[in-house]
Amino acid sequence: MKKAVLLSVLVLLVTSFSFAVTLGLSVSTLNNPFFVDLANGAKDKAKELGIDIKVVDARDDSAKQLNDVEDLIRQKVDILLINPTDSDAIVAAIEEANEANIPVITVDRGSSGGIVLLHIASDNVAGGRLAGEYIAEKIGGKGKVIELVGIPGTSSARDRGKGFNEVIAKYAGIQVVARQTANYNRAEGLTVMENLLQAHPDINAVFAHNDEMALGAIEAIKAAGKLKDIIVVGFDATPDALESVKKGELSATIAQQPYRMGELAVEKAYEFLQTKTIYFPVDLQLVTQ
Repeated sequence: MKKAVLLSVLVLLVTSFSFAVTLGLSVSTLNNPFFVDLANGAKDKAKELGIDIKVVDARDDSAKQLNDVEDLIRQKVDILLINPTDSDAIVAAIEEANEANIPVITVDRGSSGGIVLLHIASDNVAGGRLAGEYIAEKIGGKGKVIELVGIPGTSSARDRGKGFNEVIAKYAGIQVVARQTANYNRAEGLTVMENLLQAHPDINAVFAHNDEMALGAIEAIKAAGKLKDIIVVGFDATPDALESVKKGELSATIAQQPYRMGELAVEKAYEFLQTKTIYFPVDLQLVTQ
């Protein structure tokens, strides 16, 4: 009986220590509600599982993100969760983690290189297609469209643009008159849209790679008195965007699940410490009024 009790205690101790991990989460920016939601999902899941998690904010600065990741490596975290500011620039950080034998999970945005254990993201190409199909239907297959591009170098901007343009290319009557970056930023979306409206006053629709840029574009369009004439579609379904859709200003947004992405990153870090790269798609939805 004593041996059985002792064996049970040893098994419990081994199990506890084998899952006692510390995670490091590097987020591209916490100045965007989407990534705040992602970080909260990760922190809440870590708390639920009894896992320690260290969260750092790159503030959309690739150099800062590299320094942040290097610091987490020095702290000897067990697994790194990285939401890259730039898919190319993050490669150096991931390679340093590889050299330190620390597994890496990328979240929302992928990496152009390095060894990644898991990648957790929505299907951004499919989301771009949804936006393109919605716009094409709403403008009757003909008209002038503007594309507000996210941060150059991010996989999300590349993939959303790819899906959108695949659909638009099928319509001979639709012309993309301008593609310009606004860096996923609302203020830049406003400024860029103001300038584009002067150059292209007769546009019919705008596709923005995220809701922040879309909401900035809405402000410029409202100021120009063209809200009823121009369809605007965003991406992320942030609370502000959903409220704008309800008010009939933002025409539509592609809904992701950033909170669930954060949860999944922690869950998979907890479950898979030794495996090959696996892609876990998070479902998308088109949200309209």
